[in-house]
Amino acid sequence: MTAIEPVERPAPAGEPLFDRVAFIGIGLIGSSMARAIAKLGLAREIVCSARSQATCDKALELGLVARASTDAASVVADADLVVLCAPVGAYAAIAPVIGPRLRPGAIVTDVGSVKQAVIRDVAPYLPEGVHLVPGHPVAGTEHSGPEAGFAELFENRWCILTPPPGANEAAVDKVAEMWRRFGSNLEFMEASHHDKVLAITSHLPHLIAYTIVGTATDLEEDTKSEVIKFSAGGFRDFTRIAASDPVMWRDVFLNNREAVLEIIQRFNEDLTALQRAIRWGEGDKLEELFTRTRAIRRGVIDAKQA
Repeated sequence: MTAIEPVERPAPAGEPLFDRVAFIGIGLIGSSMARAIAKLGLAREIVCSARSQATCDKALELGLVARASTDAASVVADADLVVLCAPVGAYAAIAPVIGPRLRPGAIVTDVGSVKQAVIRDVAPYLPEGVHLVPGHPVAGTEHSGPEAGFAELFENRWCILTPPPGANEAAVDKVAEMWRRFGSNLEFMEASHHDKVLAITSHLPHLIAYTIVGTATDLEEDTKSEVIKFSAGGFRDFTRIAASDPVMWRDVFLNNREAVLEIIQRFNEDLTALQRAIRWGEGDKLEELFTRTRAIRRGVIDAKQA
């Protein structure tokens, strides 16, 4: 991994970082960012675009934005920060629409869980003088929609920035400062390294959760009802993860397929070894594995990410 550190030029506390922030998509993450920006006074105006008029109306009703439109190109005009909060699979269609309307000096960032796809699908459509600073706040809940957000979502959570080689340092620093003011911990990674790390820490667990809950739904009706009735903590946790936005996760797996497939192969090999230990009654191997994995949980708790 090659760390990419921004130039430290934090703006004075309380001074807006941006004049106009435009969100493309205003679900859980976008609406949480909008709330945090408003709470902290980080922008003079917040606007958004959404695919449906109903979502635009809800964002206005909640007071998240001053203006909302289904026309993405119109809301990015004159914005000095544009935040892509749509599913990653939609970036390739959004970028050519908003590109011609971006003003020189504007910063484009995003919140997607796959970063190489952002550079691939967005960068070619940005005019000269527009700066791309991909980002990924490692935070969220199973809920979605503009009403699901809250300003404290990012506090003490990690945000990973993956600026491409040659990225404008002042733009990187400005995006980093925004996340710091949200209360996030910052990490800088190359996009390819990010995608490998998230394949194991986020993408594979979601895939497993979807699979386990899917298996439960395929059981006979009498068994299925008992699975739901007697759900223990483990199954409840899996159902929470599996309740995440299906469109977002479809796009994550399709756009990070190589890293995810590599991790699935390694997981399958480990699962086969575990299956063999159970079949042959190798209790010492099971206990050794379970002891090692307990240490990971303790590490998560010590890092205050539990």
